[in-house]
Amino acid sequence: MSQKKIDRYWYGKPLDVPLWLRALTLVFRPLVWLRRWSYRILFFRVYRPKVPLVVVGNISIGGTGKTPMVVWLVELFKRAGLKPGVVSRGYGGLAENWPQQARPDSDPKVIGDEAVLLARRCLCPMAVGPNRVAAVKALLEAHKDVDVIISDDGLQHYALGRDVEIVVIDGERRFGNGYCLPAGPLREPETRLKQVDFRVVNGGDKRYVGEYAMKIKSGKFINLKNPSKKLNIEDLKSKQVHAVAGIGNPDRFFNQLKLADISFKKHIFPDHHPFSEEDLNFKDEKIILMTEKDAVKCERFATDRQWYLSVEAELDPKFAKALMALLEKSAARRKQKWTINYSIS
Repeated sequence: MSQKKIDRYWYGKPLDVPLWLRALTLVFRPLVWLRRWSYRILFFRVYRPKVPLVVVGNISIGGTGKTPMVVWLVELFKRAGLKPGVVSRGYGGLAENWPQQARPDSDPKVIGDEAVLLARRCLCPMAVGPNRVAAVKALLEAHKDVDVIISDDGLQHYALGRDVEIVVIDGERRFGNGYCLPAGPLREPETRLKQVDFRVVNGGDKRYVGEYAMKIKSGKFINLKNPSKKLNIEDLKSKQVHAVAGIGNPDRFFNQLKLADISFKKHIFPDHHPFSEEDLNFKDEKIILMTEKDAVKCERFATDRQWYLSVEAELDPKFAKALMALLEKSAARRKQKWTINYSIS
């Protein structure tokens, strides 16, 4: 079944989903429930690090905006006088041994594109690997001064103890048809949101009580071959360009270009697509625009006409204060001394 057809089911009317897919969902939901509660009822071992840990995740498949959320948190913690570290899965990485320490100059083929992007944007200690517990242990062993950890994704990685759970919600697509996999896009039922600490809605106008708004602010276009070269969005309004996206929700990127009145031809690739030079050979001299995550994989064969859009998250200051207050309580339980700078915005 093509991704286009899957999306039509997932984000369409619930009754349009074939009965056989809905039947499979009835099998999936109990397995999700059993997996989560096995760490409580059956006392499966949960590793709790010596420092507070924040999980940034979602309950749905596809891009919701976790990466800019993680970057925003790292910057918040740095401004508050803390020394944050990050762990991530390293999806798409081909490393023979895990976990791996991630650096800005790491190879995306080895540790994955998202991991390299986070390492470059966060500029803080970072470890990646499919086993989040092993990644956290490796991070703390290599960087003993880290006093707070952010887990990029991992909401469903219940072997990893956490102090704070933040769920990022796509403000436009929300939860689709409301079904769990495979009939819908949900990894866990919407009732899971009752147990998380914060619900952050990325874009869209629809929010409910207890949800915090997040906006993705577009910056400048940065040249892949020569990062010192930058273009303002306004510089491209009169040009015809190619727009490339190999991310979970490519329409999010395309909508940013539409809002900027940029005329473009879409080129959609699968999420985490391993780009090659041939993928971007469009037989003309038009500018090629892409996301920062895709740019990480295209740098090795970049040309002067390839640019990525830099973005950053904006969140309600009330969210920052509430989060820091909750983390300070977690640190106090560990008898960990924190001096928090509350002049954060």
